[in-house]
Amino acid sequence: MEDLITTPGKTRLDLSVAYSNTERQGISTGEPFILQTGPTSFIAVPTQIGESIGNSDTSVITIGVRRGLSSKAEIYGRLSAHSSTQRSSTATQSTTQSSSGFADAWVGINYQFKNDENTPALLGFAEIALRERHRNSSASFKSTMVGATTYKAIDPIVFSLTGAYRYNQTRQDGGRPYKPGNLILLNPGVAFAVNDRITLTTGMQWTRRHADRITGQTQGIHRTATDLLLGVGYGFDKGNTLNTTFKVNASGRSGAELRLNWLTTF
Repeated sequence: MEDLITTPGKTRLDLSVAYSNTERQGISTGEPFILQTGPTSFIAVPTQIGESIGNSDTSVITIGVRRGLSSKAEIYGRLSAHSSTQRSSTATQSTTQSSSGFADAWVGINYQFKNDENTPALLGFAEIALRERHRNSSASFKSTMVGATTYKAIDPIVFSLTGAYRYNQTRQDGGRPYKPGNLILLNPGVAFAVNDRITLTTGMQWTRRHADRITGQTQGIHRTATDLLLGVGYGFDKGNTLNTTFKVNASGRSGAELRLNWLTTF
């Protein structure tokens, strides 16, 4: 878990590609599909209304930049774009629809409150959405997320726990008041350093997402989900790392996600 905060005066480029395949059955209210693009970052991809059976493939590319301010603090920003294909079938017809384009842009700060010494380390973060794309419109400065990570290293194993909360304010979408559901996340994990280049990770992730609201009316229900996370990290050299994370649903919904993340310092 070393080098979590970018060295003062240094810049990190963070490039990730996330892919998800999901299948839904039953009548849909058009709730957006939530795809995870990082340990605590998510984007909402609009879906169609009235699907009885639906299968979708979604890919998201995220480009992020981090800048070290001090030995304990860094600022960061990220920009995401998505491409999605949705196939749906009813008793009378089958349809395929595709969409792509800008997803969202965020800016935030990471701060290390405590190092890993006699007691576990503690890091916190806070971020705000500069711009988010919805079904018909876009909104700025309407979503925020705060969270913290604590970890304890007992060589060669690191135990960690991350918690985060995303709060969404009401915004206009196509002339109607729209409030995306707030989200809570808990992610305990274990990392094992196989050698100086390879690290294996495993853990679980629990999320609770409140129902969306349109013109004051609740759309759907509150939802919880538990996912299994498996990953491997490979360090090409100091400051140049490739991480792969596979997320498979254990309860709450169907689908799986694969995420590749390349982090380099310059």
